[in-house]
Amino acid sequence: MEDHKIVQRNIALQREWYGEPLGDRVRRLVVAFDVSQAYLAEVLGISAPMLSQVMSGRRAKIGNPVVLARMIMLERKCLIPEVAAGRKEALLAALDDVKDARPTVGRDNIPVAAVDDRLALVALREVAEDEDLAEAAKRLDEDYPAIADLLRRAGLRG
Repeated sequence: MEDHKIVQRNIALQREWYGEPLGDRVRRLVVAFDVSQAYLAEVLGISAPMLSQVMSGRRAKIGNPVVLARMIMLERKCLIPEVAAGRKEALLAALDDVKDARPTVGRDNIPVAAVDDRLALVALREVAEDEDLAEAAKRLDEDYPAIADLLRRAGLRG
C-alpha cells in the first residue's frame, strides 16, 4: 500500500477508535498547555518519535493504554478554570500531575477521573443557572444518568 493510503487509512481508524484524528487532539494539548510536542510526549510517557508517528497517521494507535489514559486526563485538566485561563502555575501543576500519574488500566476501566467532581461542578455553575442545570439533568436522565447526576449536583449549589 502506498504511504499516503496508509496514512489515510490510519487516520480513518483513529476517527473510529478515538473519535477524531490523534494529531488534532495532540495539537490542541500542545496549544492549551503551551508546550512542545516533545515535552508533551514526555508528560504522556511516550517517545517523541512515536507521538509524531501517531499524529501524522503513520501509526494508527497508541499501543500503551496508560499513555491514552494520561492524554484523556490532560484533556480533562483543560476544564479546570485556571488551566483554561492559561495561568502558568496551573498549567505546570496539571502537566506535573499527569506526568506523575501511574494510572492502572484494566479491561473495564481507563482512569480518566483525574479532575475531581468539584472542579466540574464549579465549571458548570459558572456557565449555567440552577434551573438550566436541573432541566438538562431531566433531559439526560434516561440515556446518560451519570451526566444527569453531575448536572443535578451542580444545580444544588452546595
